[in-house]
Amino acid sequence: MKNEIFLFKGMNIIEFHDKFNSDDACKEYLSYFKWKDGFSCSKCHHTHYWLGIKPYTRVCKNCRHVESPTSNTLFHKVKFGLRKAFSIVFIMSTSSKGSSSLNMSKQLSINKDTAWLFMKKVRIAMESSYQYPMNGNIEVDDIYVGGKEAGKRGRGSENKKQLVVAIEKQGEWGIRRAYAIKIKNSSAEELARIFEKHIDKSAKIRTDKWSGFKPLEKTYQITKEKSKPGKNFQLMNRFVQGVQSWFRGIYHHVSDRHIQSYVNEYCFRFNRQNTKETIFNNLLKRMVSKPQITYTEIIQT
Repeated sequence: MKNEIFLFKGMNIIEFHDKFNSDDACKEYLSYFKWKDGFSCSKCHHTHYWLGIKPYTRVCKNCRHVESPTSNTLFHKVKFGLRKAFSIVFIMSTSSKGSSSLNMSKQLSINKDTAWLFMKKVRIAMESSYQYPMNGNIEVDDIYVGGKEAGKRGRGSENKKQLVVAIEKQGEWGIRRAYAIKIKNSSAEELARIFEKHIDKSAKIRTDKWSGFKPLEKTYQITKEKSKPGKNFQLMNRFVQGVQSWFRGIYHHVSDRHIQSYVNEYCFRFNRQNTKETIFNNLLKRMVSKPQITYTEIIQT
């Protein structure tokens, strides 16, 4: 199978549904991603197989284990068919704001809770690999998100969730990448988490004058600058406004337990604004490479 012929590209929903017009078409696509680098039995790791009786299944020649394109992936035992599952992945990856589980359930005629559970699987696949730390000129700040409640925006806000955000600048007015991590408070220990996970030690980092950043100056190149609304940290403010508007517009409430997965979703799409042609395939590959997950693991993640 030639990549140029086989792979779906673009954001056109008509072309998408024409391409994936049956569950078998989806199975064929998943089998490509799952075994394009060769078959390896999930039971004994043998690399030789027969084609199974059911379409796109493979049978290990050593232990006779039968493996489907969905087994041991995040598509394992999907309850509403692969066409609808593919539609959810497509919508969550290509639409600018994604969708709530309520809207998704109405669009695809599936149970709201079932939609939420599968969408959580998609968000798990959207989590950063943490393999490519940000470099160059970085800005870091902590923010508050959640709900429509009025009140203080910054540190000390009540009834909102706190995140620490890092953006990697692209030129003077662009953002190349952005990441956010849920934190408990503004202490140096909590703020350090985004530095450790996402920022290279050679990066040039700009923050406000919050004291929590001071201990990190021993390890990172940090320049502290007094925040002047409307005059500095403009790129950070633009990103923060986008995150806050997204939460207010799409979700009425997100629990502390699950907010990180929603933030991962936002950053996954944001960081691929210029690669929308392949974002669906990118996400699909991640879902195939991730192991299956239980209901208990989903709700605890």
